[in-house]
Amino acid sequence: KNIQPFVVNYRLGNLAIAHNGNLTNAKEIRERLVNEGSIFQTTSDSELILHLIAKSKLENQNDQIIEALNQVEGAYSILLLTDDKLIAARDPHGFRPLCIGKINDSYIIASESVAFDINYATYIREVNPGELVVIEKDSNGKQIISSYEITQDKVTPKHCVFEFIYLSRPDSKVFNSNVDKIRRKLGKVLAEKHPVKDKDGDKVIVISVPDSSNTAAIGYQSQLSKQGIPSRLDIGLIRSHYIGRTFILPGQRERESGVRIKFNTVKGVLENKTLVLIDDSIVRGTTSKQLVRLLREANPKEIHLRISSPPIKFPCFYGMDFPSKKELIANKFNTEIEKIREYLEVDSLEYLTIDEMLEAMIDHNKDHFCTACFSGNYPVSVIENITKEFYDN
Repeated sequence: KNIQPFVVNYRLGNLAIAHNGNLTNAKEIRERLVNEGSIFQTTSDSELILHLIAKSKLENQNDQIIEALNQVEGAYSILLLTDDKLIAARDPHGFRPLCIGKINDSYIIASESVAFDINYATYIREVNPGELVVIEKDSNGKQIISSYEITQDKVTPKHCVFEFIYLSRPDSKVFNSNVDKIRRKLGKVLAEKHPVKDKDGDKVIVISVPDSSNTAAIGYQSQLSKQGIPSRLDIGLIRSHYIGRTFILPGQRERESGVRIKFNTVKGVLENKTLVLIDDSIVRGTTSKQLVRLLREANPKEIHLRISSPPIKFPCFYGMDFPSKKELIANKFNTEIEKIREYLEVDSLEYLTIDEMLEAMIDHNKDHFCTACFSGNYPVSVIENITKEFYDN
């Protein structure tokens, strides 16, 4: 029932919505709407936007949508389809990416620019934070774009830094930057601040946890070479592409069994070598622990784990799927890196600090990123005991 897009018919015609993000004041709005007589068909916060649009007393549809969006808070990159318009909107902080492309004389909207490539579309630009974009036909049948401000308030952008670390594909362009470029820089900063040397002077073997860490590993090994540290980038783990992202799997047992099904080692690359395993993040630690055990079976000399982000200590309320504080490994061990290292059974473990991570955000103002999952500094107020399952019962 929560599968999007949601499609409804109201007094101005048909209306469909697809939404990436999370509304932080959803509980308050939902309770108000229910008390006013609204009947909900799903447990998704996205449905709230449809109700707010339908209940608007304004006559212009664009005005209805802007009025509705001024009532919600949090993260939203949304796409609306009406009988004669395609409408895109992004929250004033711009937490999640959203961009515009063009195919011949038609327009296309997507979260990541890779969606344009597969459809032979050309990237035009981002939907700006706090912008409503309306695509419709003019009197001559030609598609035109109109732009409106959702709010007059001046808000500092707070892009989700995790899009660059993990979520977005490396061949995408988000927040006006190539993900590959930023991710390589994360790897380079990681090597500069947290290098690894073989104790016998041999080459260290840099391997990634495929696929999300591949680019950071390239940057890491490149920087080691620049620093004169003998090293080689190699493929030590093979990933089955028939298995999805394991940290999103619903249960602990599924996550543990999923790792061995998802990965296998290239033993000839790993045996008697000092390994530097590059990963983008550690959420629960389940995948990392199982991966290290898998690598140990190949008899390496040492395993050093380097993470191209800081410890995740706080839940995300803006669209990332790790809402529970108690599930995060950094909290289980009170952010004591040595205890996390012992649990993961690696020879050393080092993360980027928040400042080091932001150093890699080249071409960006460092204050324009949301780091709430690392720092606990939430740009938009949140209700911490509300999870996505709140209305399921």
